[in-house]
Formats: sequence, C-alpha cells, structure tokens
Amino acid sequence: MAGLQQACGQRLQALMRRVLLLAAMAPLLLAGCGSLPRINPDLTMRPSHPIQVEGAHGPLSSQQSKAILARLKLGADDTHIFERHLALVQEMGGSPLVVGNKVELLLDGPATYASMFAAINAARDTINLETYILEPDEIGQSLVDTLLVKQRTGVQVNLLYDSVGSLSTPKEFFQPLVDAGAHVLEYNPVDPLKTRKDWALNERDHRKLLVVDGKIAYVGGINISSVYSAGSFGGSSSRSKKARHTQGGPTWRDTHLRIEGPVVADFQKLFMSTWERQKGDVLGGRNYFPQLGNRGPEVVRAIGSSPDDPYSLMYATLLSAINSAESQVYLTNAYFLPDAQLLAALKGAAARGVDVRLLLPGKSDSDLVLYASRSFYRELLDSGIRIYERQDALLHSKTAMIDGVWSTVGSTNLDWRSRLNNQEIDAVILGQDFGRRMQAMFDQDLQASRQITRADWAHRSLLSRLKEAGARVWARLL
Repeated sequence: MAGLQQACGQRLQALMRRVLLLAAMAPLLLAGCGSLPRINPDLTMRPSHPIQVEGAHGPLSSQQSKAILARLKLGADDTHIFERHLALVQEMGGSPLVVGNKVELLLDGPATYASMFAAINAARDTINLETYILEPDEIGQSLVDTLLVKQRTGVQVNLLYDSVGSLSTPKEFFQPLVDAGAHVLEYNPVDPLKTRKDWALNERDHRKLLVVDGKIAYVGGINISSVYSAGSFGGSSSRSKKARHTQGGPTWRDTHLRIEGPVVADFQKLFMSTWERQKGDVLGGRNYFPQLGNRGPEVVRAIGSSPDDPYSLMYATLLSAINSAESQVYLTNAYFLPDAQLLAALKGAAARGVDVRLLLPGKSDSDLVLYASRSFYRELLDSGIRIYERQDALLHSKTAMIDGVWSTVGSTNLDWRSRLNNQEIDAVILGQDFGRRMQAMFDQDLQASRQITRADWAHRSLLSRLKEAGARVWARLL
C-alpha cells in the first residue's frame, strides 16, 4: 500500500510539474501571437466620395462608373443594399473594384485540379503558383511533371511555397524544375540561416494562388495535395471514387475560383509583391501584365492580407459587410475561432433580424480547433444564430455570402492565425448573379449538414464540455 501511495504521489507531482510548466509557457507563447487592433470599419453609411471602378483600360470616369453600376443593378431586388455593399468595399482601401470579369465557382478538388491543369497545359508565356501546401504525392508529382513540361517548352514557371506548410516535401522534389530553369522560392524558411528577412517562424504564406499568362487567376482554399482528389458530393467521377478509396481518410470539401478579366492583374501584383519581399530571382523578360479585356459581368476586388499590415484587410472588410448586413449573413469556414469583434458583429446582426447562419466542420484535421470552435456555440445559439456542421466530409472552405450581393472566396480562416500571422488572399465578388450561385452552393452544403439546436447543445456530454473548455484556452495559438 505504501509503495502504491508513493507511486501515485510521484505521478501527481510529475503531473503538477507539467501543468506548472504549461502555465509558465503560456504568457510567452501568447506574447508571440500579437494582438488585433480594434477595427471600426463601418464607413459605408456615408461614403466619402462617389463610387468609382476600374475596367480593362484603367480607372473609369464617374459617368462611366455610374452607367456600369446602373446596368448591374437592373433586376436587383434591392438596389439600396447593392449600393451599400459597393460603397463598403470601396471605402476599405487597398486594391480597386474592377468590372468586366468572368468568375467560375469550382467545388472541390477534382473540378479545381481539372481546370487548373487545363490552364497550365495551355500556358504560352508564364505560370506563377503560390501555395501553402505542396505535397510530394500523386497530385503534387503530377503538377510538378506538368510544370516541368511547360518550362522545357519555353514557358517561365515561378513557384512559391510555404516552408512550414510544405515541411514534409523534400527540396529534391523541386530539383528537376530548378534544373530546367524554373524559379522555386521557399517562403520564410524554417532554417533561420536561410531566411531572407527578419526571422519570424510564426509568419506563414497561407495563400493559394495560380496566375497563368497574366490572364487567368485561380484563388481559394485548395492546396496541392491528394486529400482533395475526391469530390464531397454525390455523383462524383470514377476517378474521384478511386481517390476516395485509396486515400483512406475523409473526403475534403473546399471551394476555389477561376477568374478571367482585368482583376487578374491585381492578383498578379500580389504574387509579384510577395516574391520581391522574399528576395526571389528577378522576374523579367516576360509579359506578366498583358492587356486584359472585358470577360464578363462580375465586379471583383482582389484582397491580399499580410502580417506586415496593421490589421488583416480581409477581416476588416468582412466585419464591415456583417455590420452592414440587412437580410442575411451566411458564413462557411474551416477554422472558426472568433475574437470579440467578430462575435459582436454576428450577434449584432442577429439582433437586427438578419438571418445569420454558420456552416462549420463536423470533423476536422485538428481536434483542438474543432473543440475550441464549439466552445463558442452556446453564446451564438443563445443570440439566435443558426449553426450547421457538415457531416460526410472534412469542411475546408472559407466563403461568405451576405445580403445576396456580397460574396467572398479565399484562403482566410476566421481564426487568430489568419488574422495576425498569415499571408492570405481572397476575392470579393459583388452582384446578384454570383450571389445566387453562392446561395445554391450553401444550400447544397446544408443538405449534407446537421443543424445544431440549443436543445441538442444543452445535452452534450460532460467530456465534450471539458474538451471545449480546455481547447478554448489555446484558441489564440491554433
């Protein structure tokens, strides 16, 4: 008995030492996370100047802008809402509103990869690819092989990948591209001796961007990895079914965009800016900014957020859109860890009678994030916000649709890392036509989701509550 008591005492002391060590480390870890400034982005009630947009040949006159926006508003259910959101996006600063774009909504990996590979195979001059994860698996190898063929036929390939996101990918994987003359750049290398700026391990490039010939841009949430090889909805192709079977894990649900038109130049500028800040090889001798004509009816804004900025521009833009919402706020996000400002915006919208719905993962690649996210459910449900969890796939999308006219697709999660530490890239699309496509996609996701009710949540297990409370402590580090 004495030996048992002694052993238990030793285990208890060891446990206490671990708890004390974590408690001592927490302030140091949190100090490295920074803090988010108070953002007051409600500038759209009284726009400071008339709404102006850019087109294929640069800034349009006020008269031209009015004429184009009037055509966009024809048939709109409520032009007042459309005008408010136009003013909202303009007042936030950064890249301009650009008209004349064609935007295709791509659901899941199979559709996205098929479109991306087709564009790469058709490239004639340049291919710029920026990605967080590039796995050395079937999809990654297929991409590198395709890029290698294009490089050898005279197309300049420039590849930028994140050091942490692609940590499992050996440098040798990229060597054939380098040997063929492609430029390959590692963002913020983990090795401080290789870094090209002040070493900051926590700063990562979370963007997913592909620009082909300066004419076509792809942006969204899909990395280069075989986990996206299977579609998450019924009726998937035989190739998708095979990928799902061989993958072994859950299918991944994600969203991407294919964009043509004048706004592609703004996405190209964002790529070039990151490349230059990372001190990559000079990208000259090619036509990275060709003349771009009108390709479609969409008004688009390219938004790049960076940890070098005073705050996340995408986050501030989303806050403004929520605070200005009049009818609906539909958010889909993979990692939902809201701060006080986002919580206040969502609850304030619900209090105004806005239909606020959150579509979140029912399973995740991070249990800590999943339970930390669920720790916010009670106060959200008590505020009248509807919460749904996608059941049959691992939800990785980062999208929003507000008032049927304001939409976004990109790489920005609603967590602390995206708000403070990551390079992110998103597209904001204005207009009812694209809003309807976003609505249809959201409704399709809801059919594969389970609504979380207040009654359900009140009866969850004690173990789940303890996991939520424990994960909530580390929310700012996730």
